[in-house]
Amino acid sequence: MIMLRTEGLGKSFTLHLQGGVTIPVLENVEMTVSAGECVALAGPSGAGKSTLMRCLYGNYGAEHGRILLRHQGREVDLTTADARLMREVRRDTLGYVSQFLRVIPRVATRDIVAEPLMLRGTPREAALARATELLRRLNLPDALHGLPPATFSGGEQQRVNLARGFAAGHPVLLLDEPTASLDAANAEVVIELIQEAKAAGSALVGIFHDLHVRDRIADRLFTVEPIRKAA
Repeated sequence: MIMLRTEGLGKSFTLHLQGGVTIPVLENVEMTVSAGECVALAGPSGAGKSTLMRCLYGNYGAEHGRILLRHQGREVDLTTADARLMREVRRDTLGYVSQFLRVIPRVATRDIVAEPLMLRGTPREAALARATELLRRLNLPDALHGLPPATFSGGEQQRVNLARGFAAGHPVLLLDEPTASLDAANAEVVIELIQEAKAAGSALVGIFHDLHVRDRIADRLFTVEPIRKAA
């Protein structure tokens, strides 16, 4: 079953401080991702892979085309979704793991990881137990679980981000360089988490600059072609 697809997707940026020059980044992107599949975005630096990911999650508005997501048994177009629907989609269907943790002041790491589960109705104790399990799998010491992650290292913050991203078991999950700041042992844990998500039927789209990781978890590549024109 196709969980996510794009039709004629296009996106450009206007540089208002550079005389209004328009830089096209994505043009006529046609992509599908099915349940139980991991699609890795390929292409040279600057081709628009990160822009595509942000469009898929709704952080960037698309200028052309459609982004169709299977949500609660029906397809919804994320390019026209209102704020209420996007909140619902992100709560129940569409997860995103960025390279960087949005640090929440004075909130314990365990609570940050458990929050997506509690938003979906999981009892607090069960959500905290799942958070603890994931943090331990990602080798974050128990002593840090009750602390806010603002002072953690970049690698520790990324592990918190990964635990939060995988906690809720979203049917569709976007992964932006999930192993970028990790050592080999923790990268192996992330590979296992991705494989488990695929086995559970999740559809995944990712950017993986580590080719060893990409080759182990990607079912196929989708090449984002650079556009070499400006108007």
